[in-house]
Amino acid sequence: MIVIAGLSAEKRALADEPPAPVEKKAEAGTIEILVAGGSDRTQVAGRAGSRVDHREIAEDQPRSAPDALRFEPGVHVQQTAHGQGSAFVRGRTGQQVLLLVDGIRLNNSTFRQGPNQYFFTVDPRSIHSIDVLRGGASTQYGSDAIAGVIQARPIEPTIDPRTNGFSMRPRVAAYGTTADGEVGFRLQTEAQYTPRIRFIGGFGSRRAGPLRASGAVCSPGVTPCTPDSPEAALVPRFEEDGRTQLGTGFRELTFDARLVFTPSPDQRLLAAAYFYRQFDAPRTDQCPAPFAPRSECLRVEEQFRTLAYVSYRGEGPSFARSIESTLSYQRQHERRRRDRPQSFIQNGGRDDVDTLGALLKLTTEEARPTSWLGVRARYGADVYADRVDSAAWTIFTDNEILVKSSRGQYIAGSSYAQGGAWADVEIALPHGLVARGGGRFGFALARAPADPESGTLRVDRGFPVGVGHAGIEAEIAGPLRAIAHFDRSYRAPNLDDLTSRQQAGPGFQLENAALQAETANTFEAGLRLDLPLLEADAWVFRSNVENAIVRASRPISACPPKTPQCGSSWARYQLLNLRGDASITGFEISARALLPLGFEAKANIAYAYGESANPQDRPQDPKIAYEATVPLSRIPPLNGTVEARWSSPVGVYLGAGLRWALTQDRLAITDRSDARIPMGGTPGYAVFDLRAGYRLSRTVLLAVVLENAGDAAYRTHGSSINGPERGLLATLEGGL
Repeated sequence: MIVIAGLSAEKRALADEPPAPVEKKAEAGTIEILVAGGSDRTQVAGRAGSRVDHREIAEDQPRSAPDALRFEPGVHVQQTAHGQGSAFVRGRTGQQVLLLVDGIRLNNSTFRQGPNQYFFTVDPRSIHSIDVLRGGASTQYGSDAIAGVIQARPIEPTIDPRTNGFSMRPRVAAYGTTADGEVGFRLQTEAQYTPRIRFIGGFGSRRAGPLRASGAVCSPGVTPCTPDSPEAALVPRFEEDGRTQLGTGFRELTFDARLVFTPSPDQRLLAAAYFYRQFDAPRTDQCPAPFAPRSECLRVEEQFRTLAYVSYRGEGPSFARSIESTLSYQRQHERRRRDRPQSFIQNGGRDDVDTLGALLKLTTEEARPTSWLGVRARYGADVYADRVDSAAWTIFTDNEILVKSSRGQYIAGSSYAQGGAWADVEIALPHGLVARGGGRFGFALARAPADPESGTLRVDRGFPVGVGHAGIEAEIAGPLRAIAHFDRSYRAPNLDDLTSRQQAGPGFQLENAALQAETANTFEAGLRLDLPLLEADAWVFRSNVENAIVRASRPISACPPKTPQCGSSWARYQLLNLRGDASITGFEISARALLPLGFEAKANIAYAYGESANPQDRPQDPKIAYEATVPLSRIPPLNGTVEARWSSPVGVYLGAGLRWALTQDRLAITDRSDARIPMGGTPGYAVFDLRAGYRLSRTVLLAVVLENAGDAAYRTHGSSINGPERGLLATLEGGL
């Protein structure tokens, strides 16, 4: 939490509340937020989107940044491991959802197919808010923004207007949970040299133990369910108590620093750095893998992320009234160890990705050629360049011999560059009409040396692409507006697609150096109600993906040389461009009401239906059954949330939240062999949480959550771990 010092308790209490409602014009299709209708809830101008604000993060106490999105419309959070989490937006995740931190790409050229762990490396206690844009957004954001964009906005240092000299405001937070015995703390300091020079920094640590669930999860309709049931999910494995999940627990260190200099009211210079260090995090579905001895485990020994950047925001002439520019450096480091003690073998691997980035965004002054016409343009450019180092080795533990592999999960010395230039135009017309449109020319360049020993081909590919969007918004009756939008977005194949070999959830994945870029045409229409005490959105959408990159099964004969993990895996897959289209169709409905006496309520419901042409070749034997169309992998089922909250003028609050999902039994071919999904699909669930706390302005916060009050055994579709058992989460924060 951010402290405002030097104010009276009454004024600090007011400062801790959301600002008075003002209607503020937002940028179309960007995650520049429109504060709507007398509440602090947010909507994205002309698009489907939402925000998790700082108060919600503090009161919900999410274990991670992905967890903070569990109550957002159209978002479903999957966990491959206790120390990982990946948000699905409109049924897609991983490479199809772009992650940003303060406008800087978190996605790099080694992001893999399906869920990944990288948004988990954003410390939720350093975040002020998280914005979600649902639907394609490549015009401004470039490659990967096919299904949506998620942006974490860090906490900012505040200004003490009564202090012209130096002041410092320290703060400490301690927190813990019962389901995994987690214990952690954060030390934070705000400093102000003058109102023009401000700083905020923090250091945090936590240790999470084995996660206890309420029991095993079995195939839909199977009761009772125990870890020994034939229908139980193959992962995770359990301790003898039937509740403690093997392959869970981790350690974590975080550090962040943010220095802001405002030489004038219309200029801001920023320097920031964020460090995340995770240690000893097992990958649950491989610790142990199905049917493997309990002693075998794949563990991420080090999951590190370092981000440092400088940025400038200011005002210029009419053609660049608003100027934003950023230079960034990011390093992602991962070190893995697979222990196989019964075979006296230990496999190791290390991957490092260094990324340099630059982006520029300009906004023109609104032009008024006539009294009834307003025009505003935004334009910019961005470029990101990756350099990859990768290594792998095998240690024979009985005689301590280390053998280095000719290649790692990736090819050492590989490089990848991507970026482009874009422009957007917004036109205000009579009778409440607003038209929006824009386009981007983007590119990606992938280079990787050959490795003849492992049969790895050289890659030297370029992917030029042009995309764009267009939409219109119309006032129907007062606060009710209708929105229609078309977007064409893209994702260029990255180094993970073109060069990587790795153990994925469904089996061992092989690379394909001949992949083409995938593109998505998304049509969406929505109704938006914006009243002082009620706001609501309803959206329908359809996204058609051309050249979709999917997995197709391969025989053992397809295994390349010097890749023993391929032959020992129970299934093998290779990436390919789908012949024929893939599509996702769905809807999202959300509403929030501010009620008398300090009550408020929120609810949402979302559904996505994905299918594609069968990626497998039709068998020559006509007697063998063949499906011409199949479901897309890991599409979440019909799901939703309901929340209620009451707050008193003295700082006490009470709340409750319900998350639910129906059974998902529409499984892709790869889902049917995925150990994370029970045979026949993932059963539905309903999880109920209770929240309570006391907030004394910004001085003290006590927050308690009773999670999974019904002690339901559940898992989100595609996860390797089951949700926590009934337990408490508690946080105590205090400062000056």
